[in-house]
Amino acid sequence: MKVYSRQPEKAASPPGKTGLLKYILMLEDETALTEELIPFFAYNGYKLVPVTNGVDGLKQIMSRDFAVIICDMMMPNLPGDMFYRAVERTKPHLCQRFIFITGFKGNRDIEDFIRKVNGVMLWKPFETQQLMDAIQVVLQKTGG
Repeated sequence: MKVYSRQPEKAASPPGKTGLLKYILMLEDETALTEELIPFFAYNGYKLVPVTNGVDGLKQIMSRDFAVIICDMMMPNLPGDMFYRAVERTKPHLCQRFIFITGFKGNRDIEDFIRKVNGVMLWKPFETQQLMDAIQVVLQKTGG
């Protein structure tokens, strides 16, 4: 499933002024999506760290902080809401860095959770510019 624009270079903004590499953790069980986003993020000055489940995501969270965490709501082993709650208990300062993604628009449980945590949400399919806009919202919110 293709969930972003075909020409990411045109949708992308130039790398940040600071030149510092920002790490993005992406929890997504569709590896084709993360593999296609790796060069897009690299072009924009980010290092994407992909994981396919919440357990591996928690291991990454324990090893470093991330500028942004992109989290699919429906994942094996540890779904997005449970992953968020685990991060909330271990590294609560990272909770404002989440961008949640899902293809399950209209799912009341997901929508209620996003409202409850005041989360940033992208519905699949989304364009790369929407993703970059969401990242900028998170970075402005967190001072990153």
